[in-house]
Order: sequence, then C-alpha cells, then structure tokens
Amino acid sequence: MIDLNAVPRRRYTNGPTPLEQLDRLSTELNGPRIWIKRDDLLGLAQGGNKTRKLEFLIADALAHGADTLVTMGGVQSNHCRLTLAAARREGLVCHLVLEEDLGPEGDPIPTESGGNPPEYTGNFLLFDLLGADSVDVHPHGTDLPARAQELAGELEGRGRRPYVIPVGGSNVTGALGYVDCAQELLPQFAEAGLESPSIVCPSGSAGMQAGLIVGFHGSDNRFPVIGINVSRTRAEQEPKIAGLVAETASFLELPDVPPEAVVGLGDYVGPGYALPTPEMVEALRLFARTEGIVLDPVYTGKTAAGLVDLVRSGRFGPDDDIVFIHSGGVPGLYARAQALA
Repeated sequence: MIDLNAVPRRRYTNGPTPLEQLDRLSTELNGPRIWIKRDDLLGLAQGGNKTRKLEFLIADALAHGADTLVTMGGVQSNHCRLTLAAARREGLVCHLVLEEDLGPEGDPIPTESGGNPPEYTGNFLLFDLLGADSVDVHPHGTDLPARAQELAGELEGRGRRPYVIPVGGSNVTGALGYVDCAQELLPQFAEAGLESPSIVCPSGSAGMQAGLIVGFHGSDNRFPVIGINVSRTRAEQEPKIAGLVAETASFLELPDVPPEAVVGLGDYVGPGYALPTPEMVEALRLFARTEGIVLDPVYTGKTAAGLVDLVRSGRFGPDDDIVFIHSGGVPGLYARAQALA
C-alpha cells in the first residue's frame, strides 16, 4: 500500500464513496457485470471528482501560506465550482479565469454576443451563488494558464498571497487524490468479490486517470484503467497521461509504470470538447432509464458512450467486471439541456 500520511491533506468527504452494481444496465446490454464508483457523491458543492484532488491542493496552498486561490477552466467548469466551494469552506479568496464554450457547431461564440452562457445556468450560476471574488471570461482559445499567472502577479502587487491551481487540478499534487482513490477501491473490490476488474473513467486533464494508474501500480495491482478521452485524440492524450503518471510515480518514489498501462481512447470525443454526440445522449438516457443515475454531457456521458460501445463491440464478455467511475459534473447538464432535445 502507498502511504500518503506524510502529505498535507484536507478532508471534504466523510468516508469512502459507494461502489454499486448496475444489474439492470448489465442486463440491458446483455454484457458484463457493470459497477459504478459514485464519486459524484464526494463532498463540497454538488460533488465530483475534483474534490479528491482539492483535498491535497488546498492543503498545499495553506501550507504555502496562501490566502487566495486562482484557477481556470471553461464557463461550465466543475473544477472551478469545487475550487470555489473549497475556498468558501477554508475562508480563502477565489478568482476564476474562464474560457467561453464553443457553439453547437463547434464554432467560437463571439465575445460581443455575450459569450456562453448568456444566462446564469449550471455551474456558471453556482459561481455567482458561491460568491466568486472575480469571474474573468475570455474568448475560446485564450491562454488561460498565462492569464492566471498574470492575475496572480496583479494580486501579489495588491498584497495578496495567491496560489494558482491548474486546469482540472491535474498536477502531481492533485493526482494524489486518485492515488488515494485506488487505495480506497481495493477493499471495496475485495468485499464485492472483484478479482480482476477493468476500470473505465473519463480522461480530460488526466489527473484522475494518472492517479488511478499509479495507485494500483504502487499497490502491485495491474487492473487496466481505460480512459475515454473527452477532448483529444488518442495520439494527443496518451502522452499527456503518461507524463503525469511518470511525475506522480517519481514523487511517490515508485518504480516506473509500464507504458502499456496508459490507454486513452479517442473514439468518442465527437466534434470536440463539451460538444454533444448522439451516442452520448443515448448513454445518458440509458443510465437514467435503467438505474436512475444522472450523468453529465461532457465527461461521464461520453465515457458512458465509450463503455456501451466497448461492450457492444465485444471488448468485454459476460463474465467480466467493469468499474465505471462517475466523476460528477451534473450541474453542467442544466446548461446543455439543448443537447438532449
């Protein structure tokens, strides 16, 4: 087992999230035994996978004497919502640097049109409700990390002590949250009798997937962790995952992770990040209709579409076990209701 006790950490969730079997979905697909790790039930405002990362990131910020957080993402960023919620929990100032969405055809939305969303919906509504200290919205394609560093410099000039958190909280510190999740899953697998499950998870900024890979590797378990890419091709995403895997393993002084452990399937992105696909819509409706579980259209919806396709194409047999990681993000569904029309 990997000992993370020496790493500073805050706690935002009371105990492990559930691992549940989805019998009705499995029957519907005539396929393998499907399980779901309910990380949509993690603590902070409306939950989601970024909470695990923030337990380590916020602790690091506090250890560095920060009084202000600066982070970045899209206008419907789950990560920004949860970072802001953590800031409120800790009494920290929080500034958000956001990028406008693409339109439904994949074209940038002109800034003069008001950007996206033109109304307070989904996570964007929650930014206001949670009282973000500033919400700086930029056109699609803006270099958000550069703008965040620029803002941090401005804040330092005003006497603040800012701590910049990257997109998705996906650096080594953030990835430790999913190293810990891998440790949390092991006794749940044992209790459920899962001897060799395959894990299927969203792969975007890659912190979740990298942490799971390293966490299982460091515990001498070789469970495959299959990432379903939400924004990049396989050729683009796998080096990103591999880089963070190597950094995280090195930080924990673990042996190198074999290259074949990194899998990021790019077949389900569709026209682009946060843009709907018919398969995503089908998967959302399938999970809701069979199990009463609501997914989001950006991450878990496309990941579920990938899972369904892998089952239907014969990648998994009826005796296999698949563990689907529900990364949350449901507030963003309400800003993209038109995708389900």
